[in-house]
Amino acid sequence: MSEPVRGVVACHGRMAEALIDAAERISGIQGALVPVSNTECDRGLIEKRIADAVGTGPAMVFTDLPSGSCLIAAATLARRKDSITVVTGVNLAMLLDFVFHRELPLAEVAAHVSASGHKAIQVPG
Repeated sequence: MSEPVRGVVACHGRMAEALIDAAERISGIQGALVPVSNTECDRGLIEKRIADAVGTGPAMVFTDLPSGSCLIAAATLARRKDSITVVTGVNLAMLLDFVFHRELPLAEVAAHVSASGHKAIQVPG
């Protein structure tokens, strides 16, 4: 069996911590997601923080915005290492889907979480 995909949530401020806390409380699954903040760092330091959180195995890096320092750093790492996939616009639905499907191959996990995150964005009415 292959190693489960590691989830890294890279956001501005304390957003990553809050999203992970909510996902863990809802799912009951601890340790599948690692928070990274860009607080008080330059592009080089945010890239190092994400690289340290990713480790050596397959990883999915969720970023809060489809632009900015978190995405640039994560995309730079993903270009150098094909075992990293980046997904932008992270939301709670994505993270919940991720923790329950991280045993799938990386490309399948990415498709799953992207679809879940997109489906969760609605205007009720």
